[in-house]
Amino acid sequence: MGELTSIHGAAAVLTSVDGADLRRTFAHFPSGVVAVCARLGGTPYGLVASTFVPVSLDPPLVSICIQYSSETWPRLEQASRLGLSLLSSEQEPAARGLSSRRGDRFRNVELHGGNGNAAFVGGATAWLETSLYEQVPAGDHAVVLLRVHRVSVAAESEPLVFHRSAFRAFESKSPVGQLNSA
Repeated sequence: MGELTSIHGAAAVLTSVDGADLRRTFAHFPSGVVAVCARLGGTPYGLVASTFVPVSLDPPLVSICIQYSSETWPRLEQASRLGLSLLSSEQEPAARGLSSRRGDRFRNVELHGGNGNAAFVGGATAWLETSLYEQVPAGDHAVVLLRVHRVSVAAESEPLVFHRSAFRAFESKSPVGQLNSA
């Protein structure tokens, strides 16, 4: 195979990989923003993940990736149920608060209870009530598989997107194409 020299007329140089290079590269892939919340002993705990991925329909599973340095995950993983809130385009303040390492993370957050310890952010585009299914070590993160027990969707709401290291509103346009299932 030849060496990559250009893509669509633009110069492209493949370089060896370090963490900063990967962070810059991954920033070009937009992702949704998910709040992961629970109440433990009456105290709310939460974090924001931009690595949410649907995994399986049977059993119903989703995944998030959690950095091992997280101080919040060791508390959340003890919850009987976790609330996942897919944040809406109007919830950047909530996303910033929940991702902060200092101060009251829930200052700009309307929180609602679910079954067990699950807590949900009001105004989100969708909510999934989950429980811990399995954790898989993966470098400096754990891939956390969560079993989905209940869901709800606010169909009229647009998602908050994380792209190029910034929160952005998803711009609705006409669909480019439709996927057809055979």
